[in-house]
Amino acid sequence: MDQQEPVITQQEGGVIDDQASLLYPPKYTPIQPKGNPLLRSIQSLALYLMVGYLIFPTFSFLLMVTLIVLIHELGHFLAMKYFRYSDLGMFFIPLLGAYVSGTKREVSQTQSAIILLAGPLPGMIIGIALYYIDAAAGGLIFWGLSLHTISLLFIFLNLFNLLPIYPLDGGQLLNRVFLDEEGIVSRIFIYLSIVGITWFAISLWQKTGSWFYFAILLFPIYLLLRMRTDAQLNNLEKKLENDGYDLNKEYNDLTDQQYWELRKKVIANHSAYTDIHPGPPYEYHPKEDKIMNAIQSLLHRTFWEDMSIAGKILVFVIWLAALALPWLLQLDLSFINPFR
Repeated sequence: MDQQEPVITQQEGGVIDDQASLLYPPKYTPIQPKGNPLLRSIQSLALYLMVGYLIFPTFSFLLMVTLIVLIHELGHFLAMKYFRYSDLGMFFIPLLGAYVSGTKREVSQTQSAIILLAGPLPGMIIGIALYYIDAAAGGLIFWGLSLHTISLLFIFLNLFNLLPIYPLDGGQLLNRVFLDEEGIVSRIFIYLSIVGITWFAISLWQKTGSWFYFAILLFPIYLLLRMRTDAQLNNLEKKLENDGYDLNKEYNDLTDQQYWELRKKVIANHSAYTDIHPGPPYEYHPKEDKIMNAIQSLLHRTFWEDMSIAGKILVFVIWLAALALPWLLQLDLSFINPFR
């Protein structure tokens, strides 16, 4: 007697597997939209300014630092927009800076390098230009700050972002272009970055006595939590692929049944969701947003390693030149010494 494939039929927005007699509700779609990215950016900027007002020595100094951060992130934003990233948004983090978020199914190594360099390089160019304008004119003042100080702030803040420490731009560039992001060397590099950032924060605290610098520890804490989550998802990804699951698709391409089956696997293998009943019956949970994000993380993003050896050498030369430029030009950055 011939075996028949299970009959899949639609009913009231769900999918019924007649063989298993299971009802699969529609895959999860957030009821509340994430909101207007521009509005959320403005809200994060307002919070950044409010907290900064309590920390920075003068309001004019805070505004100048904010402007430099804004120009830096705008470079990333415009580059990502040019390369057709979606869901773009710029968000400010009090005491720590800002970041640009966006999504793209197919990611290019070359595009990633351009995006990462598009933040610090324009700021450094602006800073160096202002430095020589001040040297020629002398004594120019803006917002109560000398043009000399403004130029060095532009150079220092963008130079700092080029350091080979993850998750700074330089660290991400090193990880994305010169290391295998999925390999052991990349993980060792991130752990070394965690140790380095932790040492830096504690050293600043011991030198200055200010608890403000402990805010820097948010970076290593975030990295450790993310690495733990990534490890769980990577192990689950391997299990799913061994079981024959096709993860080379976008979330919108998942059928309702595929969503709920993947959901069961996530709940069974992720420590954050062990308190959730996997089903059947299949029901949404208050943590459904996070479960959906975990499922989206499992779906493969295409990464093109399209950069040639010559391209990597060029990127390395540009990166090294940007790091060395202030010293090649004999610019005095000593006034911005966190260990003084």
